[in-house]
Formats: sequence, C-alpha cells, structure tokens
Amino acid sequence: MAVSWFSAVSNFSSIIGGGESSVPPLVDRTWNGSNYGCKCYPGDECWPSQSLWTKLNSMVDGNLLVNIPPGAPCHDTFEGPFGTVSTYDAAACADAIAMWPDESWGVEKPAAALWTYFTNDTCRPTNNPADPCTLGFYGVYVIQAHTRDHVKAGVDFARENNLRLIIRNTGHDFIGRSTGWGSLVVNTHSFQDIQFTDRYSGPGQYNGGAVTIGAGVQGLTLLAQANAQNPPVTVMTGECPTVGVAGGLVQGGGHGPLTPKYGLVADNALSFDVITADGRYLTANSEENPDLFWALKGGGPSAFAVVLSVTFKTFPEEKTTGVIVNINSTHTNDTNLFWDGVKSFHKYSNDFVDAGLYGYFELMPQRLHIKPFVGIGKTAKETNAILQTMFDEFKAKGIPYDAESKEYDTWFDLYVDLFDDETAGTSALTGGWMFTHQDVEENNDGIIEAFKTVLSPRGDLKDQGVIIGHLWNAGLGTPVSNSATNPKLRKSTDFIIVILPIPDGATWAQKEDFQYVLTNIQDAALREAGPNGCSYVSENDPYQSNWQVHFWGEEYPKLIEIRKKWDPSGVFYAVSTPGTEDWEVIEYGTRLCRKY
Repeated sequence: MAVSWFSAVSNFSSIIGGGESSVPPLVDRTWNGSNYGCKCYPGDECWPSQSLWTKLNSMVDGNLLVNIPPGAPCHDTFEGPFGTVSTYDAAACADAIAMWPDESWGVEKPAAALWTYFTNDTCRPTNNPADPCTLGFYGVYVIQAHTRDHVKAGVDFARENNLRLIIRNTGHDFIGRSTGWGSLVVNTHSFQDIQFTDRYSGPGQYNGGAVTIGAGVQGLTLLAQANAQNPPVTVMTGECPTVGVAGGLVQGGGHGPLTPKYGLVADNALSFDVITADGRYLTANSEENPDLFWALKGGGPSAFAVVLSVTFKTFPEEKTTGVIVNINSTHTNDTNLFWDGVKSFHKYSNDFVDAGLYGYFELMPQRLHIKPFVGIGKTAKETNAILQTMFDEFKAKGIPYDAESKEYDTWFDLYVDLFDDETAGTSALTGGWMFTHQDVEENNDGIIEAFKTVLSPRGDLKDQGVIIGHLWNAGLGTPVSNSATNPKLRKSTDFIIVILPIPDGATWAQKEDFQYVLTNIQDAALREAGPNGCSYVSENDPYQSNWQVHFWGEEYPKLIEIRKKWDPSGVFYAVSTPGTEDWEVIEYGTRLCRKY
C-alpha cells in the first residue's frame, strides 16, 4: 500500500529537514559503546526538507509515494514516521487476508517483501483492527519508476542526501535486501520490455539467439514469451515464476532447471544497461566496462549499479521429461526406513546431475517430495534409466515410494505443469549450503545426519526446520566460469536452502536466538558435512562468519576492488555483498551505519 506524495503531505505532520545546498555527512551515533557514522533518517537535521521531496516528486512525474505496509487496511490506523493515518478498509482488508500468501499479489505492491521476517512483521493482516500497525523495517518513500530518468533521480537524491537506498524489483527476497528501515525505495518492476532477436550482434564471439529484458520481467512471463516465438526458444531462469530475472537473480548468479545444460543465469548474460552510483547511464559488456560487466554477473545484487535491462542468450526448445518421486507418511511411519530412503536418494545424486538431470525436492519430517526430476531433451525411458539405481535400492531395502513420469513437447510445458507455486507472507530465517561431488562421494551418510539436524536443530525446535533442495551440476555444460560466481559452484551437486520459521510476536531476544540456531546449529551441521562446499549469494544466511569466502571464494578480492571503483561512497547497500564489511545495521535493525 502507498499513497501519493501530495495527498500524503496533507495528512502527515511534517518533519523539519535540513538545508538544500550541501550533501550532508554521515550522522554520528553511538551504539553499544561504539561510534558510528550513519545514513540520514527521519528526525535527523539532515533529513531532506519538504521542498526537496516536492522537487523529487516533480522529477519523477508524480510517482513518489509515501509507503504504507500492505497489511495496513486491516488496522484502524497506521502509526507512521510522519504521524497517524486512518487506514481501515474492510474490503481491502479481506483482499489482503485472502491474498497474503500469493506471490503475485505481493509483487505488485510498491515495496512489499514476499517473505516478511525482515520487515519486522509489525503490520500483518489481522481480524482485529485495533492491533497496532507501524512501518517496521520498510522504506519511508517509494519511487514507482517508469523511466530510466526516474531511477536516476532516485539514485541521485539518495546520494546527495545520504539516504539509505533500496532497489526493489519484485520483493522476491529471502534475506532482507529489498527492505530497509527509513530508506528511499526505487521500484523497477514496471520495466517490462522484452525483445527477441535471432542473431545477437553485440561484442564477443556469441552470435546466436538472444533476448533483452527490462529489470522487472519475471521468470514465467519471460519463458511464456520465449515459448511463443517461432520456433519456440527458452531462456535460463530460476525455478520460481515470480523471480525477477534481470534483477537479483542474475546478480546473485542464478540457478534453475536449465543449469545442468547451460550453467548459471550469470553465465548467459551478454550485456547490461545500468545506472551507476554517480548517476551515469552505462552499458556493460565484454568490451564496454568489462570489469563492471563481470561483477554484475553474480557479484551480488544492488552492489555495483542499478540494472535497467539485460541481454541473455536464448536456446532452442526441446522435449523434456519430468519424474515425481515421493516417500512420506502415506507409505511408512517407520522413521528409520524413511531416512534410509532419503539416504539412498541422495547417495546417487552425483550420478543424476552428471547425466544432466535437475532435481527439486522438499524434505520435512517424514516427507520427501521430489517434484520434479527434469530431463531436458530426454524421453521418459532415458530419464528413468538414470534413476533406476535409486529405484533398485529402494526395492532392495524395502522402502515404499511412488513415482510418476511425464513427457512434454517442450521444457516450458513441463515448467507450467510440474513446478508448484511458492507461498508468500511467511516469516522465516533462511540459510543453506551447497554440497560438491566430493562431499557426496565421501560423506553422504554425514550429509543425511546434517539434514536431520536441520529439521530438528534443538529439543524445543523438534521438526521445525525445512529443507528445499536443488540437484544440479553447474559445471556440466559450463565447466569454466565466465562470471563472478564462486568457482566451487562448478563442482556442485546439491544446493540446500534451510528454512526456520519465526513465530508471530517474537521478541528481539528470541530473534537473536533463532539466528544463533540457524547459523551455529543448522548451517554449521551442513558446513561440517560438506567441507568442500560453499554458500549461494541470494538464498543463504547473510550473517554467517566468513561470508565473503563462502559466497564468492577466490573471486572476492577482485569484487572488492571493482566495488571501490564503481561505488566508493557506499550509495548502494545490500547485506553481505562486496564492500559492506564496514557497514552495520544498528539500533535493533534500524539505522545503517559505518563503524568508525
């Protein structure tokens, strides 16, 4: 929810801002005995005056909005940073309650986060309108950018006024990079252009098919339009239909069902159009600004520049097979037998990915749901032949299961049929780890024991953890990286996402405890079981120690140098991305500051 700037200023009591002539320095703060220099926030003398905000609104053609959380219509009032606003709307509240789990609903909100833990959950939908509603960790203002000049105006305004800047595309974000207390948000989701070409004519040796997409284009939209080409083509995307391909996905590296064949999303990027921290429009490719081009391919979202559009390779569509496998409580309530089944499944994961299969699975107490194994260019007979060793071991061990195979004319047909929609609106911490071929070969039993720890990390958290697994070999089709991604990903077999739900109303102390559990019990078990592995930039615990090496490995020093070159003042900030070592969010998750 958001309201226009001009309607807002008549409802909110204004805060006196600072002068308009100079760029303010960092704001001195002391927290827990340490001294910091912080970004500028409401209430600080440096906060821009109303006339400056009015000028910004004019520069973005009236698209500056005052941000109100999407759950506010269920509350009598919103207690915002500029005063109290009446927000209750019965119809809008009913819509919010019904649609809260729907990712597409959240994507279309100006600044909503699809997973809400890092918003501080202070204004969720409720059946009690008297419940309080505050801004939490959401941004104060949103620019609903419709042109590149709108984006530039936001970047310039944040830089010149020392504001925390958030670049928000879809809000498809597990670790809080799309939110930030007291920030100015630039929403790029309206950038929806898609243009295909049969022959790429840009720099470099590649001259095959390509597509140029705007920053806001999502996976399902892109794949649908690719499939509608004559002849049909496909593009590397994530497995989730709502993820923004040109935004955080490619900048985090980007894995998906086509990874075994074509590598990571970042490996398939040909050119970027961006706005830099100093407000310049630039193209980055193999000849123009090649260092920036390399860094944008997996070097971290919202770290080097604002992406306006990206050009990617396209590939011919192929027949595809999907196989669904289940072992769950409808088959057996024998816990030991269930875990034997999980062990047998994972035991052969190296063989699966080396044969070109992709696998997506969910692991919960007494439930292994593999939906699906994907065989690009393979018949059902060929795909099942690859899986037969697993099926044979199930039979030999007496492990009950069910399996189903389906053939499709194209990968896109499988995608829309077999991949389930994700659910938004939940509050959870996210961690994980990537296991290499060597880890699986040498310590599969240890990996399964680590899975058990993730699902039940402590006595009071029995059966509370969830695992989302992705089987792929990113080095199969692209053995040598051409991107900033961690080289260890070229030896990958299984990337695990850990989910630890957070209860409603958790206190700060409880949240700190849950973070400890995620980092030091769940993820620690995975790291110990897979000493040759690494972390994935966008779906992991950003508060783990040594995140620089876990995320980027030997590429990190180069990324630091590029970050210093392109954003020396820290205009951009996303947690645990190159160059953020000296920055910290203090005062209970609010102010972004540099430690002196």
